[in-house]
Amino acid sequence: MSKQTTNEVTVRRAPKFPAFMALGAAVGILATLILTSLFPVDPAVGFAALFGYFALYGVTAGVVLGAVVAIILDRISARRAKTVTVEVTTETD
Repeated sequence: MSKQTTNEVTVRRAPKFPAFMALGAAVGILATLILTSLFPVDPAVGFAALFGYFALYGVTAGVVLGAVVAIILDRISARRAKTVTVEVTTETD
């Protein structure tokens, strides 16, 4: 014998925050590499040290930017959420 009930649920697509933050970090490190390469390097410091120092800022800014984009997309998806009726069936022996 089975029992059927109906429920109202909200369905929406939500972004995966870690994916956006990781992509932001990758974009930040790439932007840091490009910007560091555009300017002359101080021979006393070296390219690797200069890149590493500025990468701290680039990665941080990229992660923050990725999180902000994910939050904005989450708000948009919350507005587009739909309420649907689902049918729940439970089986009893």
